[in-house]
Amino acid sequence: MDSKFILFFTLFRITCCTLFGQEYDLSLYNGIIPNSKPSSIAEKIEKGDYTKITHVSVPDIKVYLPTKQFASGQCVIICPGGGYTQLSYDLEGTDIARYLNSIGVAAVVLKYRLPSKEYCIEPHKAPLMDAQRAMRLVRYNATKWNIAPDKIGIMGFSAGGHLASTLGTHFDYGNKTSQDSVENQSCRPDFMILLYAAVSIHDSTTLKRRKVLLGENPDKELIAFYSNDLQVKDDTPPAFFAFAFDDEIPAEGTLLMYKALRAKRIPTELHIYSEGGHGFGLAANNDHVNSWTNSLKLWLKSLNKTN
Repeated sequence: MDSKFILFFTLFRITCCTLFGQEYDLSLYNGIIPNSKPSSIAEKIEKGDYTKITHVSVPDIKVYLPTKQFASGQCVIICPGGGYTQLSYDLEGTDIARYLNSIGVAAVVLKYRLPSKEYCIEPHKAPLMDAQRAMRLVRYNATKWNIAPDKIGIMGFSAGGHLASTLGTHFDYGNKTSQDSVENQSCRPDFMILLYAAVSIHDSTTLKRRKVLLGENPDKELIAFYSNDLQVKDDTPPAFFAFAFDDEIPAEGTLLMYKALRAKRIPTELHIYSEGGHGFGLAANNDHVNSWTNSLKLWLKSLNKTN
């Protein structure tokens, strides 16, 4: 069967399952965006095999809510990948959100700022700031969106997986003195879902992504700060990993983070597929690799039982 037809059918089925849910956009910040500066460079959207967004300087979220009758109470904030130079917005964002809705899970696609001196004062801080704000904003709106505030996770693909794991290891429990009610909220994710994630940047294989995020010659402390396998703490949330053996990104970073989580006795699930390469998304044309979606569904259900 033609792979394009299979992909179309899968997305059609997912869309039908979520037809009566809700979808809408929401600005991430009110007023001035922190750590930003004026720029003449405009955001660009390219539509080809998948939708690419570049030059993201104004972050936002797109909210996907399942019907209340079938909602599990869980929510996942999705960080699309793209090497911190672009966002694979549908392949690793909106398509994933619709799948999650089909299993009763609310989803929020985060369009986070890409690190650039053109529109960020401190580029490396912008993606994490946006992920933290997104978590606070979702938690702030949890009751209105039929979401349990203690069942909100972060999910990321490739560089988006690095961002998701950065939030999972660099969070706070809210600024209770802030006059902004959103900032009062904790930005700790309750779980992490990391798909072919570049979780670490402390070895030579991650040099390209490290340069994009941190610049040419970052100091050792900054490299260690963003190498999330080195940042696992007692309150780091549970994690689900999926990776392909033939991925261009070595799996060692994922394995090191898995080992660090295990050492802290933090519940973790790891799937390494013998094929799939990098950037497989839903893998709608490959039943073997696509099985990660069912494994995730079962893992999310198991979390719901323990919470």
